[in-house]
Order: sequence, then structure tokens, then C-alpha cells
Amino acid sequence: MATQNERAALSIAQAANYTGLSRSTLYRLMDAGDLPSIKIAGRRLIRPAALDALLDAGAKQGAQ
Repeated sequence: MATQNERAALSIAQAANYTGLSRSTLYRLMDAGDLPSIKIAGRRLIRPAALDALLDAGAKQGAQ
């Protein structure tokens, strides 16, 4: 469960700021199934844990 200062899910703009990736890259990753997202009331939200996993996978891939 998220703490009071930690959001349970981020908007696309917040996720872009969090990761440094562009909004279009995030949408492309979601559409490809590489980034899980939640759709609520027409808004796409992304859990911070999913973003951390994406960044970790990219770091591992870059190290090889």
C-alpha cells in the first residue's frame, strides 16, 4: 500500500517525469504490452513499481 506521500499510480505525464521517457514512448510500451497500465474512467495510470521494473530491465539489458 502506498504511503501518504507516495502515489499508488501515476498519470502519463507524471510517469514521463519519473522516468525521463517521453509520453509517446510510454504509450508505445503500453500498447506493446511491455508496460502494464490501469485504465480508470478513461485515464491511463501506471504503478511506480511497473516503472521501476521497466527501468531495471533496461539497465540489465544495457549492461550486457
